[in-house]
Amino acid sequence: MRALRYLGRLFGEFMEFAWQNKAWWIIPIVLVLFVLMAFIIGGSSVAPFIYTLF
Repeated sequence: MRALRYLGRLFGEFMEFAWQNKAWWIIPIVLVLFVLMAFIIGGSSVAPFIYTLF
């Protein structure tokens, strides 16, 4: 739970930086990185269960 709070605060800081500096190009990059991170974490937790099926 602590990690989710940290990620939320980090995302908020990125948004604040983009808003203050008019760096709108950074928002899609950060969103793609967060989505890739979610896929990596989700894929690593599913992998052990796939191996038991074979």
